[in-house]
Amino acid sequence: MRQIVLDTETTGLETSQGHRILEIGCVELVERKLTGYHYHQYINPGREVEAGALEVHGITNDFLSEKPLFIDIVDDFLDYVKGAELIIHNAPFDVGFLNHELSLAGSKYGCLADYCTVLDTLDMARKKHPGQKNGLDALCKRYFVDNSQRDLHGALLDSELLADVYLLMTGGQASLSLMEEQDKVDGDTEAHSQIKRSSEPLLVIKATADELTAHDERLAALAEKSDLIWPR
Repeated sequence: MRQIVLDTETTGLETSQGHRILEIGCVELVERKLTGYHYHQYINPGREVEAGALEVHGITNDFLSEKPLFIDIVDDFLDYVKGAELIIHNAPFDVGFLNHELSLAGSKYGCLADYCTVLDTLDMARKKHPGQKNGLDALCKRYFVDNSQRDLHGALLDSELLADVYLLMTGGQASLSLMEEQDKVDGDTEAHSQIKRSSEPLLVIKATADELTAHDERLAALAEKSDLIWPR
């Protein structure tokens, strides 16, 4: 199973206002293991970055001015995600922007659903932790993922953090620990089953006549004080 944890940064919040993608960051999971095969690309959006967005990610117009356009990287990006399941936090936002970019690149590119499926971890977190904060920072805190370097949003860093959160939220290393613990229990059980039992009969010590008499006398004394059923 191949999964791609994906995040984007944009010039603003709405494609209807002409905002564009300026960064894509992805990390690959195969059979729930990080492979190190990342995809990271800054993109010249062809327009100014909105002040509010700049405060979030800190990526300036000057920095992006010499980066490639989306049309220049679209084929490489689609080759990378093709056939995978995309894991995205608040997927409608990123998918909406990616589909907008694909439409601008040309009708031959279709939409993202033509290449891969999408899993929204925000929707998953809301179902798993209803009534709680489920932003990426809140989830990092809940699952003890170190996000101390996240002073500003960045597509690749956020993808790496989300990958850790996703694995923990859906079992992650906890499942490995449980398996190891079960192996230990199974091993202990096997070891116990191999303990050699003595073939000699167990020694049975019976009460003496005096001890039996003392026992009966004690029960008789108790019966005088309450309605005991033992003697009967």
